[in-house]
Amino acid sequence: MVGSAMNVPIDRKSPVPLARQIQAQLERLIREGVLAPGLKLPASRDLARTLGVNRATVVLAYEELVAAGWARSHVGQGTFVLESIRPRVPATAPAAPAARNGGRQAPPRSPINWSAFFSRSARIIESEAERRRALAPPAFAETGVISFAGGMPDSGLFPTDAFRRVLNDVVRDEGETLLQYYPVAGYPPLRRYLATYLLRFGLEARPDDILIVNGSQQGFDLIARTFLDPGDAVAIEQPTYPRAMQVFRAFGAQLHGVPWTPTGPDVEALERLLARRAPKLLYCQPSCHNPTGLAMSAEVADRLLAAAARHQVPVVEDGFDASLYYGARPPAPLKARDREGVVIYIGTFSKVLFPGLRLGWLVAPPPVMERLASAKQLADLHTSALLQAAVHRFCERRLLERHVVRIAREYARRRTLLLEALRRRLGHDVTWTEPQGGFSLLMTLPDGMSANALLPRALQRGVGFTPGTAFFLDESGERTLRLSFSSVPSARIDDGVRRLAEAIKDMRRQPRPRRAEHAGVPVV
Repeated sequence: MVGSAMNVPIDRKSPVPLARQIQAQLERLIREGVLAPGLKLPASRDLARTLGVNRATVVLAYEELVAAGWARSHVGQGTFVLESIRPRVPATAPAAPAARNGGRQAPPRSPINWSAFFSRSARIIESEAERRRALAPPAFAETGVISFAGGMPDSGLFPTDAFRRVLNDVVRDEGETLLQYYPVAGYPPLRRYLATYLLRFGLEARPDDILIVNGSQQGFDLIARTFLDPGDAVAIEQPTYPRAMQVFRAFGAQLHGVPWTPTGPDVEALERLLARRAPKLLYCQPSCHNPTGLAMSAEVADRLLAAAARHQVPVVEDGFDASLYYGARPPAPLKARDREGVVIYIGTFSKVLFPGLRLGWLVAPPPVMERLASAKQLADLHTSALLQAAVHRFCERRLLERHVVRIAREYARRRTLLLEALRRRLGHDVTWTEPQGGFSLLMTLPDGMSANALLPRALQRGVGFTPGTAFFLDESGERTLRLSFSSVPSARIDDGVRRLAEAIKDMRRQPRPRRAEHAGVPVV
């Protein structure tokens, strides 16, 4: 419902009746989407008081609005914007009422050219966004497509009732403090909890070494903001997490790929890159690698850390919660092996709890932590203390431990079902990684077949995936695609693989295109 204080411009000197002016302004607001379909308009008495007109004037405007097909009215309920209206967003901002001079309107001005004022960073971000929009397929929820595209947790497994109770308790007990401005480093009990939580994975960190951030994405941003200048080189595994690439590029970094092997980054290639380019940072995902689901071996981890220390290159470790590891024993984080103090660790609750909390953390040496905290304070002052306290209370009651046991069992089951379906339905010339952790695997199609060209055919069959080009610096990986199993119901996994296998068979029968079509999906 719109509040009673809605104000629309009217011109009392105009020969146009006030009721017609009010109607026209409301039509414009509905047409442009400012007043959304189904929205209840202010009571006629309230709007008349706000505009300083007679109530009958507003009643007449509402009646004309209904007669023109913009609204509906019900006695005793009020007047509502019609639900069937499809707003048309204007290309430019609506012009303000023209100034009058001796009864003549001033000549209209050209709208401001906002794009001329955008920074280089904003243009890079928009360029990436345009590419993603151009590659986006239809919304899967509306088309009934079985989607292996979303690398996100299954919201059906969220412990929402338990978290709601915890949140209510926290508001009751600490609301006055938590709803006030808060120290940038974060809620002290949560930082103390994280120090013990990380110990179970072998990562030793004092509470003062931990900075709470708004999800791992803000962690990337703060690290880039603190370390990178335009033109700096960043070494980054390939394939890799697309949003890490986007953040580093937005700050003007030059990205240099290090090939990922079945046991982790190619250390020989990394050594050559470190000697040739002297990068400012090295980014990697040692466990539950996105998109492959593989993990870095202990030998590769030790060699990578030694190379980074020898060349004095900080390592940005994008950590995935080892609770979602499907092998016998998860590998230790790089930060747990770090004896030279070169690793900055990024962690998050997004995969094991709720992505919508936007709650993560950074672990870094004291000199780095001071700069990261300063950058965060400048960006947003602090992460929500209320949500931090609620998560701490949730963890303190051991609700997180119980939840993780449940989801790890379910995600492991979906992983097994996906692997079994792939082995049963696909030929020997299609290969894939066997994920040791995380939510996804990377498939490689037969020679000459493009995942970008396959996607439209797959969507026609009712199955979606993420083309592998999204995970490569130069949009190589044309034959690869990512399949995420975390948010696909178990009962639909085999059917989804069947549809994918049929789409691949269709591609085999078709002449190979000279140039693959580009199609893709939102990536997380």
